[in-house]
Amino acid sequence: MPVRKLKVVVTRKLPDPVETRMCELFDTELNLADKPLTPDELVDAMGRADVLVPTITDRIDSRLLSRSGDRLKLIANFGAGVDNIDVATANARGIIVTNTPGVLTEDTADLTMTLIMAAARRVVEGAEVVKAGDFHGWSPTWMLGRRLWGKRLGIVGMGRIGQAVARRAKAFGMQVHYHNRKPVSPRIAEELGCTYWESLDQMLARMDIISINCPHTPATYHLLSARRLKLLRPHAIVVNTARGEVIDEGALANMLARGEIAGAGLDVYEHEPTINPKLLKLPNVVLLPHMGSATVEGRIDMGEKVIVNVKTFMDGHRPPDRVIPAML
Repeated sequence: MPVRKLKVVVTRKLPDPVETRMCELFDTELNLADKPLTPDELVDAMGRADVLVPTITDRIDSRLLSRSGDRLKLIANFGAGVDNIDVATANARGIIVTNTPGVLTEDTADLTMTLIMAAARRVVEGAEVVKAGDFHGWSPTWMLGRRLWGKRLGIVGMGRIGQAVARRAKAFGMQVHYHNRKPVSPRIAEELGCTYWESLDQMLARMDIISINCPHTPATYHLLSARRLKLLRPHAIVVNTARGEVIDEGALANMLARGEIAGAGLDVYEHEPTINPKLLKLPNVVLLPHMGSATVEGRIDMGEKVIVNVKTFMDGHRPPDRVIPAML
């Protein structure tokens, strides 16, 4: 008798190689239209699935999980973050949650350095001047930015991505500082030549550039609050490729508008996809559409992680990327 394939419901369009392999292995329901599911549609999907494959934009909270029924046994998130899922409630209901850690590290670190360079050297401002036909020749005091060599970079969150950013920053001749729940190992500290700050406040007050690379959890919500943002020096630049909720976006926009902070490079937003209107009007801000992981290779790697987690679960084993509340 043939073994019944798991019913897998995918909430968004994934790369073709990933969808093809999923259809080979599982009874897979795809979202070819790539239209985000409404909360009611998510509930319906959970009701007919053994495995749900959502993305980071699908909000699966306790209210939705309470309506999920008894069939759903695995939520295999297509994304490294799981702040879109109430993991504790899922676990209490006997639903395993997995994610896709590690595969986005280099891509996100690349984009972090891109934003650091773009904000420091006013790259977007310069490109817009040229496109508008307003470039009338070189001038010794026009479009002056800041060099990176010798600047102090303060990394908030020294996990995989933070360390990858540190390696890139070191190659640019920057002095790397970081704040984390605990120091990195002596081996990594020696490799990166980085300085640990137990006090986030003290680090912020001394840095030229701040890079946010920590996850969004209840403990990191508005970690860069209005009070902490005021600790930054006027020439400082803030870059965020982690989660928008880590920064008080309204306070950041106000300080940028008043010139109390020199600039910012943002790939994520507090109320995404809505962006604070003030940010949209500021020339000293580089804004990107949450594209930190947006490489062909990265998205395929994410899909392969999802497949491994689902296949391992289907075979009766613990998925390698299981997330439990204590990890958050």
